[in-house]
Amino acid sequence: MKILRRLEAYWQKPLLYWPLVIVIATATPLTFAPYYHFWLMPLLFGALIRLIELRPSVTAATAYVFGFFAYLSQFYWIHTALHNVSGLPNLYAIPMTVLLPAFLALYPTLCFWLWKKFHFPRWIKVGIALPVLWTLTEFARERFLTGFGWGALGYSQITKASPLAGFAPVGGIHLVTLATACIGAWLVLLVDNAGRLKNRLLPLCCGVALCTVGYIAQETEFTEPDGSTNTVALLQGNIEQRIKWQEDQIVPTIQKYYEQLSKTRADIVILPETAIPEMRQALPENVLNAFAAQAQSNGSALALGITQYTHDGNGYENAVINLTNYNNTTAKEIPYYTKNHLVPFGEYKPLPAITNVLYRMMNMPLADFRKGGEGQAPLVMKDQRVAFNICYEDGFGDELIATARQSTLLANVSNMAWYGDSNAMYQQLQQSQARAMELGRYMVRATNTGATAIISPKGSIISETEANTETVLTGHIKGYTGETPYMKMGGSWWLIGLLAVIAAVLFILRRKPESSIEM
Repeated sequence: MKILRRLEAYWQKPLLYWPLVIVIATATPLTFAPYYHFWLMPLLFGALIRLIELRPSVTAATAYVFGFFAYLSQFYWIHTALHNVSGLPNLYAIPMTVLLPAFLALYPTLCFWLWKKFHFPRWIKVGIALPVLWTLTEFARERFLTGFGWGALGYSQITKASPLAGFAPVGGIHLVTLATACIGAWLVLLVDNAGRLKNRLLPLCCGVALCTVGYIAQETEFTEPDGSTNTVALLQGNIEQRIKWQEDQIVPTIQKYYEQLSKTRADIVILPETAIPEMRQALPENVLNAFAAQAQSNGSALALGITQYTHDGNGYENAVINLTNYNNTTAKEIPYYTKNHLVPFGEYKPLPAITNVLYRMMNMPLADFRKGGEGQAPLVMKDQRVAFNICYEDGFGDELIATARQSTLLANVSNMAWYGDSNAMYQQLQQSQARAMELGRYMVRATNTGATAIISPKGSIISETEANTETVLTGHIKGYTGETPYMKMGGSWWLIGLLAVIAAVLFILRRKPESSIEM
């Protein structure tokens, strides 16, 4: 302990303190896919707590610096999309890349700013109040202004090796976040505690108990197979985003996917988001006829991503259409799923009076989609009722529950070519793993460039393609039925409501600084 105290005396000095905060923050990407060093996140979170304890006068500033550099290092691929792919000059691309982390950093700042208002014995303030506040502000980050939940602490634990992943089907990703924050906070109380041995036993026992409960939940079967088994083929065309929407690339792209389709005999075939780079209504009639006929000849049910005009013709949608029983007489009655949770700045334009100037500088077609609506019906494909979601929607588990209840299989279609060979595709893959666990069903992912994968109801990656290659991933899935506790509770609101009550009670009962007792 004497060595630790000496080190802490050095760490408090600004020349070491701020670099340490930045190092901790920039190490956070290692905890997520594709690295999956889940054990590192509680250590980093605990280190942040202890550093803030060492210099309480700069609590909010420390939280902001941590948040900014953590999110900047996790989401560096925003620059790839803006500059490398869309062609926005660095004069604008760099500030816009920094803008999102600068905004997201306000949430950890809010968390620690509120935390400083609580004056309790240390074991309550660090061990209870802080994990509660962190989870609440993470939830707010996922919801406010359409939300951006990427990088939540809980996602770092979505791997078979972490016992905390078992909380995903129980209470969703926010319960996993709470558990992760608790472990990080309890490590601080365990390692840095000037009290007696019994004061260390409490956080130790709580941590062991939490991991044990998580492990038991991970091994529990909340849903069950319905007896159906199918082969699936997930087509990965590897079309570069810079050429995807060029007029002279439409025919080669259609030919590429048609050739991939013609070579598979899987029961279910799925093409990625906007696989056909043309409005459905603008396609020559023979294109969809050819795809549908080939699939029927192969004995396959077929779904593909495509954009389409709305019924009134005044807007357009990002959709997945089901060509399983398609023919000329049903051309106007194609079953489809339409994306509902749109990407701000990517799929719709907030503040168009300001942002339109930037859009004119970028190669970003179709940047103002219409929403499809909540609770859309699954698409029937062979023996499965498939609950589709498109790209960004995979980050919002609560919004997928209504359709998942009616489904036996989950499917995500994405086009991550916007982000090159960055970690964005793997971070999204980890979100799909979380959704498979939360909803207790197989998840299949058909993407343009990666990560195309088949995921088990336990969140394990059964098979995955190599990124940035033209290929077809074929595998087996089982239909699943039933509801996880997370689904039965209707999502995360019960947890957030409970945590909000706890936070409110603690705030009302908070003591004055002079009456606080440290452990």
